[in-house]
Amino acid sequence: MIYRNITDSVIAALGDTPVVMINGARQVGKSTLAQSIIKNRHPARYVTLDDAAVLSAVQQSPSGFLSGFDGALVLDEVQREPGLFLAIKAIVDKKRTPGRFLLTGSANVLLLPRIAESLAGRMEILTLWSFSQSELEEIQESAVDLLFAPSLAPRQPKVETKTRLIERMLAGGYPEVRQRGATERRTEWFRSYITTILQREVRDIANINGLTTLPRLLSLLAARATGLVNFSEIATASKLPQTSLKRYLSLLETTFLIHELPAWSVNMSKRLIKTPKLILTDTGIMGHLVGANDERLQESGVMFGQFLENFVVMELIKQITWSRTKPSIFYLRTATGLEVDVILESANGSVVGIEIKSSSSVSADDFKGLRFLANELGKRFIRGVLFYTGSEFIPFEKKLMALPVTMLWS
Repeated sequence: MIYRNITDSVIAALGDTPVVMINGARQVGKSTLAQSIIKNRHPARYVTLDDAAVLSAVQQSPSGFLSGFDGALVLDEVQREPGLFLAIKAIVDKKRTPGRFLLTGSANVLLLPRIAESLAGRMEILTLWSFSQSELEEIQESAVDLLFAPSLAPRQPKVETKTRLIERMLAGGYPEVRQRGATERRTEWFRSYITTILQREVRDIANINGLTTLPRLLSLLAARATGLVNFSEIATASKLPQTSLKRYLSLLETTFLIHELPAWSVNMSKRLIKTPKLILTDTGIMGHLVGANDERLQESGVMFGQFLENFVVMELIKQITWSRTKPSIFYLRTATGLEVDVILESANGSVVGIEIKSSSSVSADDFKGLRFLANELGKRFIRGVLFYTGSEFIPFEKKLMALPVTMLWS
């Protein structure tokens, strides 16, 4: 079993919080993580709402169901019966025992306000994404913390070929896919997975049948990954009214298929674009949706660059979940076209700027956006990093440097 780097955070939360929820997409390993924790670190009874009999009992009477259990309890796939949250609230309000409930859910409760608000102040939510590359390499240190360190002198990263990098991107991070060596078998898994999510999860959350519209929309979005969310353009391409489109995008984000990277909003000397960027949460699924393979990514520099940016953004998002710094993540684009691919901002206002370049060489021109950011922020600017596909650590100006992208997981 590959160790999940949020494990210690879950254990810490169980030590002082009545309800802890592990949020994440289907098949990322939530149930496996929860069972490992109760076996080795936090003894509890395990019950899953994927069991038809259990779900029926819960739906009949959430309070009555919970009254049958004493001690710590794990409730798996709890989003299948929202009424459980109010029943849990009633129990916790009577006795706030740390670690009483460990929940897992395949719908992002932060995007379901009624559920999130019912346990406000009583529940800590942690997100488990598909495997990060650092987890696959068995590295527990977060590169995010290194980027905020007072001085950055990274160890020489492992050199990887473009072919190996493409292999990482097309495999993605879902545990079961990692066990399938043949491309055809991975393709079948992705196809089945997407159908299951769009048929079952969307139906459970929104009580709609999305099979006719959502698959086509998801493919359109995958082709536009790392671009701005342009509702008008996407509505025209998908032949959907904007009201329906916005609802469907929210559902796809709620089920962890897409993620909107927000624009950084701060007082600066130039007007900023405020539209979010669209990110696919797994480049394996992204590749399946757009029909990408090794040959296409080798030949198309544009497509390779798009995949690499999406890949790096998601690696950072994953590593943030277990980092000590826990920065917020954004992107920056001015109305005049200056751009920084990723902005990491810590709680104290310190900022690290990140550019992502698919080339194996860099030049001073590649730092234009980071240079602008450094000038605007002054002391708040920790450093600017350009991740590229070369193999050398290259210092440029003060606080500006180029790093091999493999530094994120080696």
